[in-house]
Amino acid sequence: MEQIDPTLAETALSLWEEAKLFLKGLFLPWRFYQVAILGGIFAAAHVARSLTAPRVNDWLRSREGWPLWRMRVAVLLRQRIRVIVFVVASWAVYLAMQQMTWPSRSYLIGIAATLATAWLLVGLATKLIRNPLLRGAVLWGAWIYVTLYVLGLTSEIAALLESAAFTLGDFRLSLLTLLKAVVVTVLLLTGARLVTHGVAARVEANRDFSPSMQVLTIKVLQVVLYAAAVLIGLKAVGFDLTSLAVLSGAIGVGLGFGLQKVVSNLVSGMILLLDKSIKPGDVVSLGETFGWINQMGARYVSVLTRDGREYLIPNEDLITNQVVNWSHSNEFVRLDIHFSTSYDDDPHAVRRIAIDAAQTVERVLNHRAPVCHITEFGDSGVHYVLRFWIGDATSGLTNVRGAVYLALWDALKDNGISIPFPQREVRLLPGSTVTLAGSGGGANHAGSVAE
Repeated sequence: MEQIDPTLAETALSLWEEAKLFLKGLFLPWRFYQVAILGGIFAAAHVARSLTAPRVNDWLRSREGWPLWRMRVAVLLRQRIRVIVFVVASWAVYLAMQQMTWPSRSYLIGIAATLATAWLLVGLATKLIRNPLLRGAVLWGAWIYVTLYVLGLTSEIAALLESAAFTLGDFRLSLLTLLKAVVVTVLLLTGARLVTHGVAARVEANRDFSPSMQVLTIKVLQVVLYAAAVLIGLKAVGFDLTSLAVLSGAIGVGLGFGLQKVVSNLVSGMILLLDKSIKPGDVVSLGETFGWINQMGARYVSVLTRDGREYLIPNEDLITNQVVNWSHSNEFVRLDIHFSTSYDDDPHAVRRIAIDAAQTVERVLNHRAPVCHITEFGDSGVHYVLRFWIGDATSGLTNVRGAVYLALWDALKDNGISIPFPQREVRLLPGSTVTLAGSGGGANHAGSVAE
């Protein structure tokens, strides 16, 4: 059964009494004067910001040659002119009063100056965090902790959070333990993320690794570091990891029934990375989808097509279905186009003209020379196949085929070679009967052919 620690009410009552004493002390003469001085300093800082902000903006606009990092720092400081002025003025008044009167008469001003300085530094430091959600959580968490530390309330708040706990058998979980676990885990995850990004940049810059091995190395590193961060975070706050056995068993049952596809895609992704059958940049076709591998994820592969569409294909489909990898072992792709010419044209000349026409297209490779072969003597003409190689399939196949067809058309026309089309010759023999379909009333007209 859940049990609330009985010291929770006592700790909360103690904090409430201290808060009442602090508020009551603010009405003492010298403390009231200090509050009034702080209010005046804040008003002066607000006026200083209103007067200087436009001039600072104009000055920053004139710094066009500054590096980006220096401009960002200047903008951050401009946004905090009021706080900066308040901090400087508060410390100046505090140090002056320390020399002119009793130290106790500047106590509140010193606390306000310390808090404002800490808040300013925390606000500037958290700007290094790119994730907005994480940056906001760290900012408010650091502000609360700094405030409690400056006011000397950390031990009391810790006792209050430790008192707010529940027990279930031998297991006891307090808000303080939960908070520590969250903070330590977040810090470790942030560290793991920074390490992963650093290692990923080095791995991607290393040309000794193939693209698939780069992705595999980064994915394995992410899984290991993130899992280690979570486990170390839980262990650091005294959480018994043996209690996760029941949870792992439940997860295993869930995997067996409801997450088969998810696990299949994860395992298939690892297989694709290990066997190097596809890698980022490969040109592939799967069914009606033709494009190049843009990104390989843990669950799917992103295929970007020529028309700008991005297909997210599950890893399992790439394992179980037939996939054409146009650039698996090399980047060279051979294309075929078919055409026909009349029986009156010299086939030797046609072959030479077709090869020369293909070589005029920029994307056709010259070191792998095009070839042209006769494939069939058809009803209307001689059929040919023109084969040529390209080395940039990611730039498209239909467009290069169209360019070769156009060059071939111009070359055949320039050399007086005709392209036949299906046609039939009808001969009427003497004594045969011809039936013509009439246009009016559906009547048919029959007649004999005279000799």
